[in-house]
Amino acid sequence: SAQQDAVFELISMGFNVALWYTKYASRLAGKENITEDEAKEVHRSLKIAAGIFKHLKESHIPKLITPAEKGRDLEARLLEAYVVQCQAEAQEVTIARAIELKHAPGLIAALAYETANFYQKADHTLSSLEPAYSAKWRKYLHLKMCFYTAYAYCYHGQTLLASDKCGEAIRSLQEAEKFYAKAEALCKEYGETKGPGPTVKPSGHLFFRKLGNLVKNTLEKCQRENGFIYFQKIPTEAPQLELKANYGLVEPVPFEFPPTSAQWTPDTLAAFDLTKRPKDDNTKPKPEEVVKPVKEPDIKPQKDTGCYIS
Repeated sequence: SAQQDAVFELISMGFNVALWYTKYASRLAGKENITEDEAKEVHRSLKIAAGIFKHLKESHIPKLITPAEKGRDLEARLLEAYVVQCQAEAQEVTIARAIELKHAPGLIAALAYETANFYQKADHTLSSLEPAYSAKWRKYLHLKMCFYTAYAYCYHGQTLLASDKCGEAIRSLQEAEKFYAKAEALCKEYGETKGPGPTVKPSGHLFFRKLGNLVKNTLEKCQRENGFIYFQKIPTEAPQLELKANYGLVEPVPFEFPPTSAQWTPDTLAAFDLTKRPKDDNTKPKPEEVVKPVKEPDIKPQKDTGCYIS
């Protein structure tokens, strides 16, 4: 896209900075044996990116002389999807940390449920776009929603078992199994869907595979306990996930552009008024020069991070 509009230039610069933060987060997340400090940096970078996207959408996109074209990055629906997805991917770091530190299953279930809702919200934001622009992206968001719903049901089942509700725990784990299978199927569909952007392979990630084993082992444990101790009836309906996380929820970092320099006085700005140029100004514009491609340094992640934005 190209526009003769200073606001468009400002938004484009801000958008590129936000994308840089997502690329930086992706590069760090792709390292082998990521440290705690690096995980914090991934988390922080995604929150900063979300804050920049949010600020552009709310404060500058409405000021464009020519509205952004449908399906382009600066359109409000796409910017909202970027904001929500950055929040979701930052929250994934929180979940991984909570699991590593063996926090209460109730907290992990609530965080996973909130993260699934973020992915569902981002998917809904793109639902009114033409499939040519959004089909591949939406498939990814849908599979991530199913994946984290499976996580929520899995850890919710552990909470139910700890409360001696073994029958309900088995039903929760069965639901987790169903959503995990759905996520696996969507991974295959996503890989075969054509569309703009890179194709990541979430199903190959350790974090993804570990959930499958966790669901299977926890379900088998619940079934054994029920057969030996509880003898509870398994409900036909899955338990309602009305979980609210009180900790670990990600909010975008508030962003503002720096204040205008004092050198931009009213007189200086008035000098840029093109309507006051001399009438005999018939200078022909110079032909555009051919821009030679710049060799980029190799800064690709060492492995596929599963992060779609970058």
